[in-house]
Amino acid sequence: MSSLSSASTDAEVWSAYDDNASFEEDASPAKAAAFITACRILLRRRPQGMTIEGRQVNFEAGTISAELARARTWLALNGSANGGSVRFLDFSGIRDQG
Repeated sequence: MSSLSSASTDAEVWSAYDDNASFEEDASPAKAAAFITACRILLRRRPQGMTIEGRQVNFEAGTISAELARARTWLALNGSANGGSVRFLDFSGIRDQG
């Protein structure tokens, strides 16, 4: 179960994003899943743009969207968040009764 929820503060979501960004280096499906959740929340919470002190500021969602896609691809290739992984049966030598 994710540690992030609708009650998570923006600081907690950004911390989860940063803390789990090393999912590839650590070869951690659990971190990849947490990173994906943080990306989803960030994308939903961020406006397209806003005005701060009279200046228009735009949020570049494309960067986080690209990170989200990369994490999803990595997770699909490297196992599930619960520690499982893709396994293939090897029938070589099945007829060898030796």
